[in-house]
Formats: sequence, C-alpha cells, structure tokens
Amino acid sequence: MAGIEELSPVAGPVSTRPPEDEIDDDEDDDMDETLMERLWGLTEMFPDTVRSAAEVSAQCSVSLVKKFYSFSRTALWVGTTSFMILVLPVVFETERLQLEQQQLQQQRQILLGPNTGMSGSMPGMMPPAPGKI
Repeated sequence: MAGIEELSPVAGPVSTRPPEDEIDDDEDDDMDETLMERLWGLTEMFPDTVRSAAEVSAQCSVSLVKKFYSFSRTALWVGTTSFMILVLPVVFETERLQLEQQQLQQQRQILLGPNTGMSGSMPGMMPPAPGKI
C-alpha cells in the first residue's frame, strides 16, 4: 500500500519530468549516424544464417530481374522484326489490290455510266433492261 500513498495527492506533488537545465542532448548524438551505419548495426541483430539467406535471395532476385529484362528485349525484337517481315508485305499488297479495284471501278463508271460501276456487270455486255432486275 505504500505505492498508493506515494502517488496520492496527500503525499505531495510528484515530479515526473526533470528540470530543463538537467536535460541532456542525447537526441543529437543519434543523428550523427548515417543510414548505412544504422543498417550495418541492424545486421548484428540477426544470425549469420538469416543474413546469408537474405543475401542469396537478394542476389537471386537481381539476377532474375536482369534475365527477364534481357528476355523481354529479345522477345520484343523478334516479334517486331517478324511482324515487319511477315505481315506488313501482305497488308501493303492487299491495300494495293484494293486501290487497283477502286481505280478500275472508277474507270468503268466514267466510260459506261454511273450504274455500271456499282452493278458489277461485265464491261462488254449490255446493261440489264429496266424492270428485270
């Protein structure tokens, strides 16, 4: 019960904080360390097996990222060049054929009249009689 009496208001005021002239500058001493020094100090907390396992896993992760980056660059190069060699000539050729067909259709329209280019009839044949379509 002595603990209760010491904390009671009857026992008098309890000082929990030292006066300001007695406060040391302990906080400034901690700021002199760099981040690397602090991290190095943390390594002493862990056993050697944990540290070596973390080092191996970090090296493996870096190696894996490098290999993935190299593979993605190679795959992108192969995909792009294959597309340009295999697909683009087909696209250009179909575009050229469509342009030729449009020019031929326009030429037929000019020579034979506006209805001939749309009906798709042969150029040497007579147009169909009206009413028999």
